[in-house]
Amino acid sequence: MTQGDTRSDKQPRTERGRRTLRKLLDAAAGEFGDHGFHDASISAITARAGVALGSFYTYFDSKDAIFRALVSDMSDAVKQAARAAIDPAASALEIERQALLGFLNFAAEHKEVYRIIDEAEFVDPANYRAHYETIGKRITERLATGGDKGDLRPDLGEVEAWAIMGMNVFLGLRYAIWACENDGAAEDVASRANSILKRGIGRV
Repeated sequence: MTQGDTRSDKQPRTERGRRTLRKLLDAAAGEFGDHGFHDASISAITARAGVALGSFYTYFDSKDAIFRALVSDMSDAVKQAARAAIDPAASALEIERQALLGFLNFAAEHKEVYRIIDEAEFVDPANYRAHYETIGKRITERLATGGDKGDLRPDLGEVEAWAIMGMNVFLGLRYAIWACENDGAAEDVASRANSILKRGIGRV
């Protein structure tokens, strides 16, 4: 999913170790995404990863530990997908459109992200909260920058940021996870959502 910081219990010291850890996290994403936390097993994760059971315990002490690492890893991947889609030179409203489009494309490719993040509310509540608080902070900062540039109203803050995040999360659920054949393209969804922001928070 991402080559960033995986936050495992025991960080690998070699490139081979990093590849093994990556395999385990990717396999865990598939296993938890398909079966949920309670029905997933360490043996199934290692089988998906194609690594020995002992390799699992080189990096993680338990199923809970790899789940916690996976939630952090997925949260980082969501951040990187949005960041990669953004052109910093674009207008504030265009940046929000780009960020949503990046997220929609990411969620369509990694549908397991919703199930895993949702289960984290009960299995790993600290990372669950941190996931959304981090996204909310990033959007709040973007709104403040847009206000400073004159693209947006200058009084926007955390409330508006969380409202935008909530819209994005449910658009992802409907148009990436529950996508139908007759749905419009992700670009159209992002543009239509952006028109709501333009009328609600844009300086027009």
